[in-house]
Amino acid sequence: NAMIFSHFLTDEMIPQHITQMILDANVGPIMFLVIVNVLLLLMGQFMEPSSVVMITVPLLLPIATTLGIDPIHFGVIMVVNMEIGMITPPVGLNLFVASGITGLDLKEVIMASLPWSLTIFVGLLLVTYIPAISLWLPTLMFG
Repeated sequence: NAMIFSHFLTDEMIPQHITQMILDANVGPIMFLVIVNVLLLLMGQFMEPSSVVMITVPLLLPIATTLGIDPIHFGVIMVVNMEIGMITPPVGLNLFVASGITGLDLKEVIMASLPWSLTIFVGLLLVTYIPAISLWLPTLMFG
């Protein structure tokens, strides 16, 4: 259960230990975001988004905030990564949904989604490395 895992992480201070290891390794915010994107893209190919979020957020969010990454920005990065995972084989759930709705073979759906996948990946890069894209509305609303 993800709740038990979260309590274990908290009790054993795992996020704090991992944060300290990353800070000791002199991993900066940019390299951390590269690592996060690769990790989330790989996990998103094989797991459903809610599971990925429940497993990774307790570990990664404390590191991100320690490195000065805005939590809202980090959340947007997570959401975009999860959507890419939903349309990436082998488990991309949205591919199976699209195949069922359209009656097309899964291979046809995958081929039709490739240009859009590339577009979303470019969007992920923009959102990741230009924080103002994900933070402009919260900044406008809350200052």
